[in-house]
Amino acid sequence: MAITLRQLDVFEKVATCGQATRASELTGITQSAVSMAIAELERLAGAPLFDRRGRKLLLNDRGRYILPQVREIIARVSSVESFLNDSVGEPVGVLKVGASTTIGNYLLPLLVGAFERQYPRARVLLEVGNTKQVEEAVESGAYDLGLIEGPPHIASLKVRPWKKDELVVVVGKEHPMANSGTPGCAELATTRWIMREAGSGTREVFEKALAAAGIPCEIAMELGHTEAIKKAVEAGLGVGCLSRMAVQRELDHGWLVEVKTPVDLGRTLFILTRDSDYTSKLMSAYLSLLEDAR
Repeated sequence: MAITLRQLDVFEKVATCGQATRASELTGITQSAVSMAIAELERLAGAPLFDRRGRKLLLNDRGRYILPQVREIIARVSSVESFLNDSVGEPVGVLKVGASTTIGNYLLPLLVGAFERQYPRARVLLEVGNTKQVEEAVESGAYDLGLIEGPPHIASLKVRPWKKDELVVVVGKEHPMANSGTPGCAELATTRWIMREAGSGTREVFEKALAAAGIPCEIAMELGHTEAIKKAVEAGLGVGCLSRMAVQRELDHGWLVEVKTPVDLGRTLFILTRDSDYTSKLMSAYLSLLEDAR
């Protein structure tokens, strides 16, 4: 049996995302190469590792059994690569970074570009999810580093504060609250809120802030993307609460209107890493970039 590291890496990516197309993007190889790697691994295994459901590839019991071992192998190889790369004079290699939605869409793209210009032999793979997904991926080793918007929940991770941020309540320009001044707690309690899904850091901070003020809230609509929430609010379907950096452009153009509230909606953004005695040169360089961007 001659299983290759590439086959194991492809297997792990497909197992994580459930699609050959997405695995192709993550590994940087063609979709046909992904399919061939899975087919060859299954041939060597003597049986399928996935159940096919249209375009979905779902792990079967055999695949679920070997997945933790595959991830351990990949992590060990990555550790060896990091150690060897540190023997050169500049950061080299690939850093896997996960970020929750606001950070990943509005803060990190420019920082990733600046990092790769500064260190041409380094590459940052950035993936965006909600806070819960990012935390779990850092813990499992799928990401080397995570940046989240909500309070951390996994005690085994190393957490450091990064930036301050502020949530703002926004409405469409035709909404009654657009010109009504500061709404009271009673009005906020009857508001139809349009929010992110459970697991979102923004959603958690928002709900905790209202609960601390003794205000119940009705989530009238859940949408999985910030841009979708902004469009729904702009269309007058309800009231949103999002990071100021996510809505500043819409506020500047008058497409959305900020509503001042008596609720404290400040929050802290956090950096997550696994607790380890060793920090690679690549990781140290990226953490230094994040610190400079505080």
